[in-house]
Amino acid sequence: MLHVPGSRKRLAMQPESIHHLPELHEKTRVFADRVEGGQRLAELLEPVELTQPLVLAVPAGGVPVAAALADLLQAPLDTAVVSKITLPWNSEAGYGAVAFDGSYLLNRELIVAACLDSATVDAGIRMTREKVARRQQLFRRQRPMPELAGRDVIVVDDGLASGFTMLAVVAALRRAGADRLLLAVPTAHELAARRLAAEVEAVYCANLRSGFSFAVAAAYRHWQDVSEEEAVAILQRYRPSEP
Repeated sequence: MLHVPGSRKRLAMQPESIHHLPELHEKTRVFADRVEGGQRLAELLEPVELTQPLVLAVPAGGVPVAAALADLLQAPLDTAVVSKITLPWNSEAGYGAVAFDGSYLLNRELIVAACLDSATVDAGIRMTREKVARRQQLFRRQRPMPELAGRDVIVVDDGLASGFTMLAVVAALRRAGADRLLLAVPTAHELAARRLAAEVEAVYCANLRSGFSFAVAAAYRHWQDVSEEEAVAILQRYRPSEP
């Protein structure tokens, strides 16, 4: 659950870079599951003229969404691994994120508010890098990242609360050569959508919501965590040549 200070006042949208489905605006329980979320995203993206589109899922929750979207767009599917650096006493709350290239972003304000010392922060970065390296092996099997330059790279997750973790992914993909990044998520807080819109070419979000509190799960009628095993099984279906 995200608590957004000062978000009771509705933010002005950026129609030139944020695209959503007006009939789903501010509503909850609009998708049966992540697959339907991906299908509704396709409604936004199918009319767009895309150049060699590549769909990159953020594992694990973004994989079912991205698979449904890639199928409808007839685009290849791959992954962009990232993980939150979590508070020692709360595995759901993060004070930073580590991306697939080992780079990290830190939320300095939260670090100060949580009274985290440098040793704790360094340990969190180290453990999260280890987790990301393990997941790279699990989901990508040491394959190099596909060519990113000159194509539309569509980064997909199951939703955006603060958007901080996605910022780490976007920065890493830019360093990897992506010159045109599109963000696609079934649901997002308007603050997060605006934050990411400043970093990518366009944001596609079927279900935009505002308000003081926000939970990604509230957009889905059936919600449960996606296990690593489930994500791997989906990815293997889209890469049948892999062992």
